[in-house]
Amino acid sequence: MTHRRTRGLVALVAASLALTACASGAGGENGSPAESSAEAALKEPVAITYEGGIYVLDGEALEVVHNVALPGFNRVNPAGNDTNVVVSTESGFRMLDAVVGKMTDVTYPGAKPGHVVLHGDRTILFTDGSGEVNSFDPKALADGKPHGRQYKTAQPHHGVAIELADGTLVVTLGTEESRPGAIAVDKDGKEIARSEECPGVHGEAVARGEVVALGCQDGVLLFKNGAFVKVKSDRAYGAIATQVGTEKSPVLLGDYKIDPDAEREFPEQFALVDTAAQKIQVVPMPAGASYSFRSLARGPQGEGLILGTDGKLHVVDPTSGKLTNSWPVVAAWKEPMNWQEPRPALFARGNDAYITEPATRTVHRLDLATGKVVRSVTLDAIPNEISGTLSAH
Repeated sequence: MTHRRTRGLVALVAASLALTACASGAGGENGSPAESSAEAALKEPVAITYEGGIYVLDGEALEVVHNVALPGFNRVNPAGNDTNVVVSTESGFRMLDAVVGKMTDVTYPGAKPGHVVLHGDRTILFTDGSGEVNSFDPKALADGKPHGRQYKTAQPHHGVAIELADGTLVVTLGTEESRPGAIAVDKDGKEIARSEECPGVHGEAVARGEVVALGCQDGVLLFKNGAFVKVKSDRAYGAIATQVGTEKSPVLLGDYKIDPDAEREFPEQFALVDTAAQKIQVVPMPAGASYSFRSLARGPQGEGLILGTDGKLHVVDPTSGKLTNSWPVVAAWKEPMNWQEPRPALFARGNDAYITEPATRTVHRLDLATGKVVRSVTLDAIPNEISGTLSAH
């Protein structure tokens, strides 16, 4: 992230430490509030957090349509439908109706709201402070709070859960001190598989064929065909955490860190996890470039997308590991030491990539078919996280 205004930051960070690491006057390109007609025609909302609220932009016109005041450090994720965005707040998960620009009364209270996972027709929330898992059909949000499935881990921890089509729930194991692996339970909550071969388990993704991957400090832990399979890194510490998958490919795109002693490692390589061959390919970034945990996404054909600190959006062939394109988008940047501070962030949906540039308070929309920036908008406040509506699939 580029550095945000720091006056009052200490208080903000202190108030927001419960959130897991993983205002008025905003306008469109001319700085004036978007017209009510734009609100009525809001297409594919994009949500962008800033210190004190959330901007909602029309994803096509890239104009600010709503400005939702919301104090504290907030995080955003797709809710799994074309209307809502999940907001992780200091008091728990809350639902934003991005189309009308208002927080709804649908809440999942709890300390340290963490990972939000979309898979199939399910949205799965994991609350770190309680170890509570909530899984529901996002279409049901149209009628209020869904009657979903609940599960609670043996002990609270920074974890994640994924529900598969047959009702199997894959959920991490851990405590506040350590996270050794994961278990799988059936639709009735009975344990059917367990592995404690994933030290520091963190992050997840699902590949083609409903193969689940969980990141470990020494590779990944796969859940496939009803059993856990460990795939090791090529070194004792080859840590994978943030991953992104797609139904179009058996290969997952993940980060890859190699320094266990780093206070904040700036990775110069990334991982391609072939869940079919059960192999990890480590690929170097272009010389001098690294990336952050907000830099990874997948394109419409399953291609990997990495927003580098060289300011370019790099396109990766997941099969060969080759960089097929490197498109300039933002100025070169450096990842901050504090994970909560703004830095360029990437959100991909369909043929569009949306990229923030905190240094200039700008958001860009890039066409993934051409690599060209087709729209940009300057915000009144510094953008931090970016997400948007996205149907589960």
